[in-house]
Amino acid sequence: MLKFVKNYMVSIDGIEIYPIISLSIFFVFFTLLFLWVWKAKKEYLEKVSNLPFE
Repeated sequence: MLKFVKNYMVSIDGIEIYPIISLSIFFVFFTLLFLWVWKAKKEYLEKVSNLPFE
């Protein structure tokens, strides 16, 4: 089954760009998320983390 899928994907022109795009989106999303968490105000994070207990 895997050989069939692999051979089918090889026959499609321009398909090699999709893994690059998906990796780029993944990397950018988690980099931005990390930067947001790092720069977020500690008071805001404490307030939001205590919301379920209130």
